[in-house]
Amino acid sequence: MTVSKDQALPDPDVEEGIKYWESQPASYDGVLGGFGNGSLPRVDALGSRQFLMYLLPELCTVPSAIRPLQPSSSPLTTRRPRALDVGAGVGRVTSDTLLHLFADVLLVEPVAPFVQEALRRGRASARLADPAASIALDENPMAAPWKGIRDRSRSVTFVQATLQDFDPARPSAAAKARVLGRVGYGAPAEDGDASESGVVDDLDSGFDVVWCQWCLGALNDTDLVEFFRRSKAALRDPAHGLIVVKENLCSEHGEPRVVFDESDSSLTRSDLAWKQAFAQAGLRLIHEQIQDGFPEGLYPVKMYALR
Repeated sequence: MTVSKDQALPDPDVEEGIKYWESQPASYDGVLGGFGNGSLPRVDALGSRQFLMYLLPELCTVPSAIRPLQPSSSPLTTRRPRALDVGAGVGRVTSDTLLHLFADVLLVEPVAPFVQEALRRGRASARLADPAASIALDENPMAAPWKGIRDRSRSVTFVQATLQDFDPARPSAAAKARVLGRVGYGAPAEDGDASESGVVDDLDSGFDVVWCQWCLGALNDTDLVEFFRRSKAALRDPAHGLIVVKENLCSEHGEPRVVFDESDSSLTRSDLAWKQAFAQAGLRLIHEQIQDGFPEGLYPVKMYALR
């Protein structure tokens, strides 16, 4: 179903959307609509990492043309950089993009089978004796152990919540959010508890990057703008932090356009529709880039960096 912005638009139904995704496999292939075992996951992850390093070169951890030659005074180099991954599915973006660049990730996903699979993969990474072993139930080559989890140098905290209920600035205050666990740095030992020495409670510490990919179609326009405002308030450094939106684009003809998908009760917005929402939320567009290299026949995918 397609409507323009001046026509009545069906609101996404959160429960219907969750029911749809609960019927899909909790795997890369399931969350990527059948494209999880081809080139798309690798191309997507590399494109996302390059986008982040272009904007925040101090995140680059190896000598390269991207990393600054002179020591940086950026807060990203003087404290543990943190990222929020919303609508995170089975943890694909967390494991393949964010853990390569950030020390701590908060993973938020509303669909129970997906977030439980993400938690299983994180815990499997923490327990592996062989760092080259697979942690996946499927055969996806990208499903390697999560970086920094086994040696506890990095961490992932898992939360089950909808974006409508979740406040990035105060994750602990969301009444309907469930904290499921933590792996890696600051996590309790498997036989320990939350009071054990060395356990870190940084749930409400804010973020350097809020990453939103293939999930914001579950929000109507009002909820989308409110979520962006809450995300902006969650940035630890308003002058340098980023909100990244990576989403499908429908076509447009000089005005904002939206497509409603009845199968999963979601919206696909055009470029102008996204920019309209950004402006309403008081966000400034820093950089935008089309993701290249995806299979033919898919919607164009664009990355927006905002603050």
